[in-house]
Amino acid sequence: MKLEIKKQDNTKAESIDLEKSIFASEINDGLVHQVITSYLSNARSATKGHKNRSDARGGGVKPWRQKGTGRARVGTIRSPLWVGGGKTFAHDDRTYKKKINRKEYKIAIKSILTSLLKDKRLIVIDSLEVKEPKTKEMIKVLTDLQIDDALIVVDQKENNLDLATRNIPRVELITADKINPLILIKYENVVIDAKL
Repeated sequence: MKLEIKKQDNTKAESIDLEKSIFASEINDGLVHQVITSYLSNARSATKGHKNRSDARGGGVKPWRQKGTGRARVGTIRSPLWVGGGKTFAHDDRTYKKKINRKEYKIAIKSILTSLLKDKRLIVIDSLEVKEPKTKEMIKVLTDLQIDDALIVVDQKENNLDLATRNIPRVELITADKINPLILIKYENVVIDAKL
């Protein structure tokens, strides 16, 4: 399976052979959805919490006896009806964690990469360089490549490239170790540096 490597000016540089086990795998949409859901769920902090009547401090003793005082019967000063009492239907800390096995995660990544290649949204570029840390330099590169919405994956972030990219909307520069399923499907195109 071959894919052509482009130069920065959108001319053809050469062709490379792609690994069939990665770029020609079966697309499993259900598993991709499961992994994305898991990724988003695991990012939730889930720190919302209130105190119910048993969590609120104090109130161990019955304030007054049950009968004979003329007042309403009450068992604790931490009743939800009292100031300083617990909340009636208290929210509790909960976990939203969803476990995904390593094999499932790898299959989902392969499915996404295969889908990107099939839809011609995966662009491999021989080298990505800008002479100055200016946004207009990077916009020129993207215009030559005929893309305006892209995830750019490089081996190492160069200062010029980072500064030239970060002010462009719908364009993000990341290193290969930061790749995850969510970021791969977030953008229209994925531009990969051939040095990886």
